Amino acid sequence: MSLALYPGTFDPITLGHLDVLERALTLFDRVEVTVARNVSKKTLFSLEERVQLIEESIVGIEGSGRVAVASFDGLLVEYARASGAVALVRGLRQVSDFDYEFRMALANRRLAPEVQTIFLMSSEAHTFLTASIVREVHRFGGDTSSFVPEPVQRALEGKREKGKG
Repeated sequence: MSLALYPGTFDPITLGHLDVLERALTLFDRVEVTVARNVSKKTLFSLEERVQLIEESIVGIEGSGRVAVASFDGLLVEYARASGAVALVRGLRQVSDFDYEFRMALANRRLAPEVQTIFLMSSEAHTFLTASIVREVHRFGGDTSSFVPEPVQRALEGKREKGKG
């Protein structure tokens, strides 16, 4: 059974991320949403919160029984090797995403040639959407409900009520 990793910070997971995940499920037997512990980024949600929000957000999507959620720290291709993954799934929204993703794919290929990188285009409805935009709209009190799944929306509202976001 083929396993693909869908890595990212997912701070927070967006409807665009879920769109790419659903596309990946049409190509692979199993997909693991692999949440990065990135100490160089200040995140709105803790690693544990991000994992939980993803688990809650995938409930109900087609093929969700074939999705796992896990976190990792370290070199992604080493984690991919250890987990038996055959591919890394990366979402592309715009041409500007491609430059960074292409360089990362080449580096990953050099480090682990047996692990393929698969680029999936997001749907047109999500080409503008980033987790950074969600955090910015949230920070200024805007409505993020059309950008994120319901569990994330509730968590954002909870952070606002506690004054932590």
